Amino acid sequence: MITLEDLEAMFQNIREKSKWNTDGDLLWGYFFTDPDPDKLKPVSDILGDDGYRFVDIYETDNSSTWFLHVERIETHTPASLFQRNSEFYRLAGEFCIESYDGMDVGPVNAT
Repeated sequence: MITLEDLEAMFQNIREKSKWNTDGDLLWGYFFTDPDPDKLKPVSDILGDDGYRFVDIYETDNSSTWFLHVERIETHTPASLFQRNSEFYRLAGEFCIESYDGMDVGPVNAT
């Protein structure tokens, strides 16, 4: 589980090593995993209804796991991202998928 302290360190690292405005909108990607790709589709649908953009459901190189990747432009603080992660851990549990695997972040204008 990603802790609040992990997120505070992540935000500090972004501030120190990038020109991204961590106080404004960034492109946040979120990842869920399961060995059965069919179990990820309902999660994708729920998140799509909540305004997340579906990116892909893809298989790992060793064919053991599938990833669901969704994204949304959002502004977060470490505390708000901790809350979002908590919601996604619960969502993974509700749909009996293997895991909410975490997030990545980039500038909004990333191509």
